Parts: sequence; structure tokens; C-alpha cells
Amino acid sequence: MGEIRNFRSGNQDEPPPHGPMPRRLAAIIVGDIASYSRMMQADEEGTHVRVKRIERDLIQPSIVEHHGALVKTTGDGFIAIFDSPVEAVRCSIVIQQNLIGRNASLPKHSRLEYRIGVNLGDVIVEPDDIYGDGVNIATRIEGIAEPGQVFISGAIYEQIKHKVVCGYESLGDRKVKNITDPVRVYRVLPDADAVGRTRSRRERVLLLLLITALLVIAGYVLWYVLVQHRSKVGQQAAAPPIAAPSASPTPPSVPSLPSPAVPAPQAAPAASPLPTTTPSPSPSPTPSPSAMAVREPEMIAIRGGSFAMGSNDDPTERPVHQVAIKPFSIGKYPVTVQEWNECAAAKACGFTATGKDDAPVSNVSWTDAQQYAAWLAQATKKPYRLPSEAEWEYAARGGTQSKYWWGDKLQPGMAGCKDCGDLAAEQPAKVGSFKPNPFGLYDMGGSVDQWVQDCWHRSYQGAPGDGSAWSGSDCASHVLRSGSWKNDSRYVRPSNRDGYDTNVRYPTHGFRVALGP
Repeated sequence: MGEIRNFRSGNQDEPPPHGPMPRRLAAIIVGDIASYSRMMQADEEGTHVRVKRIERDLIQPSIVEHHGALVKTTGDGFIAIFDSPVEAVRCSIVIQQNLIGRNASLPKHSRLEYRIGVNLGDVIVEPDDIYGDGVNIATRIEGIAEPGQVFISGAIYEQIKHKVVCGYESLGDRKVKNITDPVRVYRVLPDADAVGRTRSRRERVLLLLLITALLVIAGYVLWYVLVQHRSKVGQQAAAPPIAAPSASPTPPSVPSLPSPAVPAPQAAPAASPLPTTTPSPSPSPTPSPSAMAVREPEMIAIRGGSFAMGSNDDPTERPVHQVAIKPFSIGKYPVTVQEWNECAAAKACGFTATGKDDAPVSNVSWTDAQQYAAWLAQATKKPYRLPSEAEWEYAARGGTQSKYWWGDKLQPGMAGCKDCGDLAAEQPAKVGSFKPNPFGLYDMGGSVDQWVQDCWHRSYQGAPGDGSAWSGSDCASHVLRSGSWKNDSRYVRPSNRDGYDTNVRYPTHGFRVALGP
């Protein structure tokens, strides 16, 4: 059996107390390694070491970061409890997504993949274990989960469906062992599938890029051979029968071939077009990618000023406090797919985004957003960065102090959200589809959640009053603003704020950039 760890203080040698056992309502995570017996049989010591390393480096820190407690490990699995269903599901997603990265370079038969089940239930708490139907249901849900997936109960789903914004696939009511009533089960569809699709798309793009470069090179070589052959034939026909002795003429230099590392397939022919005349002995060099023009986001200059930041609508938005903002510029729109993919083509951003060019890029982590801002700053020699949380709210309000920038009541055509007056969509609308706020900024509410520079704090107690980003010793989470097309209208308020894991991608998360002051 596996190692047991205490999650409460207490002496295990003491006899159990008399009277009713302590109970609590908790979100329970049960995780288990798929194909563990087969892997142990193939490499017992190696598998044991790998499992312990994952528990030490990934599972335990993730549970702590999400304010949970590890109840025990069981050799091939673990059990943890949380006060918050939201934190339990977020922790499960973080574990699975980090495992994707760890497994990426391994053959399929060697991958350590966890099945994870999450349930909300009333449990009996002992110093080194927990008991009850709440734990049993979580265990049964884990048992039907697929490797690498997170399955949750209907009780968890009802608590998180408007708080953890991702996809959910209903698997219907399932009859599970030793549980009288059927259990409603949902599959969580966060970034894990998107990561796989992105990796496949990236591989296809690179393959297409290589094929295009090879075709261009082959076409150029063929053209060059034909031109040189015709040139020699013409020279032989025009030459006199007896030529005066002289040094052999220097053959024309072969022009530079197109580089196979062109950022996009369509750029290869443009970089080295096929000439219609004999090539020059000294052709101009192909410009390097760093010297090529970079598409900069359209920016709006914001005058400095002072405003009351926050609201009394939610504890995380309190206390309302006065903040002074220096002049700065902020993106007119969220960063688009086209803008992002220039960074991806330059190999400075971690994935190639899909969707229409004028749609906001999504499925972006805070770290991804930072990479884009750093690349844009380096490429343009301008101090691009993420806006601070105070700058974002100041810009989103547009000089107003009402519930929304247009007033205190919801109006159609002002923002893209779940109940903002338009039909629910499977993806955000293209940037600029809704009316701009008084500062001329679009989508400062709805569309995509937007990362800002600040670390996440649960309230504004101790927040800076000068508009600067609020850092901290623990930046495992960063702040999101705006709400998204999948959120309710209450998330569209300029004062609304949320935090999410720094390195985790989410389908509704995007960003915009800032400059200055």
C-alpha cells in the first residue's frame, strides 16, 4: 500500500473520541494512475520514483496553491479535500495540464496519466483519512474517467458552472457501484484538448512550411539550370570560330536561395521572387525576419486622472479606493489572432492560434501574454507591456462611475456576453463588433477575459494608489478583467475582477497591451 500523510494535526495513537465523528461539507478530489500495474511490472523501481517525483513536484504544490489539503496518497493515487469546489476543479485542471507537458516527450506506453474525479459531499473527517458517500462517489467518478481527463459530479457542476469558465460535456446519469441513486457526471473540457490540437496544428504548419521551402528551392534550381543552359547555347552560337586565348570568364554568381525558415508559407515566394532576366552577380540579401515590419496593435492614448476604483458589489472589489493614473496608451482592441500569429511565426510565442484573423486571440495564459508583450517590445523598440489592473479599470470606465460604462442597466449591443442581448455564441465575436466606450476602446467588457500585470489579491486591502501593478511574494495567480462571451453580464462590469493560475491556458482568456507612461 502507499504512503499515508496526515492532513490534520493529531496523535494517531490516541483512541478515537466518543460521540459523533466530526463532519464537514467538502469538495473531494480522487486521482489514480491509469495502467499503473502494467507500468510497475515493466519497471517497478523507475515507475515508483517517477510517481513520487510527480507527487512531490506537482500534486502536493498544486493542492497547497489552491488552498486544499492532501488527505493521503495510495501508491498509484491520491485523495485531497477543499473548502471550495472552484479551487478543487482548478487544481485538477492544473495537475492534468502540467502532466501533458511532462508526458509530451515520452512514448505513449511510458506516460503517467491520471484519471481524476471530483465530488461535493458531506464527509466524516478523521486525522488521517475521510469517509462517507461523498468520497465513494468521487472514487466511482474517477473510475469511469478517461486517462488525462477530469470528471465531476452534478453537485460540483452546479457550484462552478458560472465560475470556472470552460467547456462541460454532460455524460448523463451514471449508476455507480454501491451508490443507490444515479450520479450525474460531466467531463471538464479545458485547455488539455486544445493543447493537443495546437501541437498538431503547429506540426502541420511546420511540415507545410518545409514542403513550401523545398518546392521553392527546387523550382529555383530548375529555373537556374535552364537559364544557364540557354545562355551557354547562345554564347556558343555567337562566338567566332577561333577565339583569342584569354583567361576563362568568371561564371555569374549563383544568387542567394530563399531561406527555408520563412515565418509563413506565403512569405517564401515573396522573399525571393523568380526573376524574369539573368540574375545579377551581386543580388540583394534577403531581409532577416527581425528586420521585417511588425504589425503593432492600434493604441489609444489615455489622459491621466484620478478615479474611485472598485465597488461594493463583491468582497473582492472592496474597499473602494482613490487611485491616481498617469497618462498611458492601451490597445484599442484585444490582441487579435493575426497579431498573435506574427509572434508565433517569429517563434517567440508558444502556439499558433486558430480562428479568423480579426477575432481576439484566446486560450492564452498570463505567461503567454507576457511573451507576446516582450516580443512586441523587442521588435518595435517600444515599451509594450500588460496594463496594470488600475489602468485597465480606469480605461474601461471611460470617465464614468456607473455600474457599466453606458449606465446602470444592461443594454443590448454594448458587450458580448452570455445574457447581453445577443444569441449565445461558441466563440467571441470579431474585435470591434460592439460599441466603443467614451475613451474609444472596444470590448472592455465581454468578448474575452483579459490578463493584466497584477498578481491576484482577494481584496484591495493594501493596494497601491498610484496606478502601478500590484505584485507580491506569491504570484501563482494573476488578475483577469472584462469577463467573456461565456460569462453572465455581472462579469462585464468595469469593477469585476477574478484571478487565475499564471501558467494555465483557458479557452476564454485573452489580453490587450499597454504603453508608457
